[in-house]
Amino acid sequence: MTMPRRRPGRPRRDETRPTREVVLTAATALFAERGFDAVGLREVAAAAGVDVATVAHHTGTKAALYEACFARVFAVEREVLTEAAARARAALESGPDAARRALHDLVDAFVDFLEDHPETTALWLRRWLEPQRHAELDQRYSEPLYRLVAELLTAAASAGALAEPTPHITVRSLVWATHGHVVALAAGAPGARERREFRAFVLRLLDGLYGPPGP
Repeated sequence: MTMPRRRPGRPRRDETRPTREVVLTAATALFAERGFDAVGLREVAAAAGVDVATVAHHTGTKAALYEACFARVFAVEREVLTEAAARARAALESGPDAARRALHDLVDAFVDFLEDHPETTALWLRRWLEPQRHAELDQRYSEPLYRLVAELLTAAASAGALAEPTPHITVRSLVWATHGHVVALAAGAPGARERREFRAFVLRLLDGLYGPPGP
């Protein structure tokens, strides 16, 4: 039986992953690089190595595809932060030092995540360039994670592990600092050195806010 030929120049789709995942990976990279308006479904199809009908079949409209990209990165980030936050909550019962060590671990997990998934930062920064558009994405895929950590800090303060009068400001500041760090890496800052220095800075910041954990 004769197999149909691929069109010249068309990338071969990754057959080891489900088609929808391949499409979302390609779309996330394009939206992160160019933003919503500058990306078309045909470009996504070409990058994924499928036809445009396949993209529409798996994700629907461009707006639905855009949201699916945020939902995808949110699911991975939520898993990482939920596990770290659960460990930190459990540590509250062991006293202030254990709670502060757990907060160090939580921040490490967040920084690790964004360093390993820089497309997450790029995707959000592109969206925030137009804060009035697609604002519902913040409500669905950003605010729940802010709230998760802010509630943890509130619980730690209530348990006497630290003093934190404005948890929402603290969380927002740490998040934006980390996004800025990821942008610096993408712009060519010395990778290993920048990572070490930023990690040390964040831990110093936590220790300045709440005091260093005991031995």
